[in-house]
Amino acid sequence: MKLEIPAGEFRAYLFDCDGTIADSMPLHVLAWKKSLEERNCPFDEQLFYAWGGRPTDEIVAALNQMHGLQMPVQAVVDRKEQLYYELLPQLEPVVEVLEHINAMHSRIPFAVVSGSTRESVTRSLETLHLLDKFDLIVGSEDYARSKPAPDPFLTAAERLGIAPQDCLVFEDTELGIQSAKSAGMAWVRVPSPEERRQGTETAPIA
Repeated sequence: MKLEIPAGEFRAYLFDCDGTIADSMPLHVLAWKKSLEERNCPFDEQLFYAWGGRPTDEIVAALNQMHGLQMPVQAVVDRKEQLYYELLPQLEPVVEVLEHINAMHSRIPFAVVSGSTRESVTRSLETLHLLDKFDLIVGSEDYARSKPAPDPFLTAAERLGIAPQDCLVFEDTELGIQSAKSAGMAWVRVPSPEERRQGTETAPIA
């Protein structure tokens, strides 16, 4: 499946990481399930994907509220990240996105804009041998309001010195797309693993 790029001259590409650059969402599901099972907390896979793009600490806090639990947020987040890192040898890139990374690398600046921590993003990119492709990583530590607020992408644009309207965002989640739209940026939706397997076409919006 080919990703179609909206018309226009873009001066920077901004990429989400999980599910966009890295085909990591199935690995994150496994890590979440195991870490939460240890706390007797259910986490439906459908809900996980619906919450795609949310920082991990927000996810734990929301689960606490949803189920009337008092899980220690940082401890659960740390355990989940540890389990994810153990699965990293299985990580593969999203080939449809990798094509555009390779085509435009060194021609315009790239940033990763993620709801995960910089450490998590860095380790994923190192596993995929892609870390040196990116000029900037914006992680969950770098902004006050997470996706769907525009803050993550606006932070990246400001640090790159590129106007928001000159940035193109690659995103796989609805929260991420809302964030890009709120930031005044064009975007491309990266299809889910199931859609990619089926060859479902996706339409970009400029």
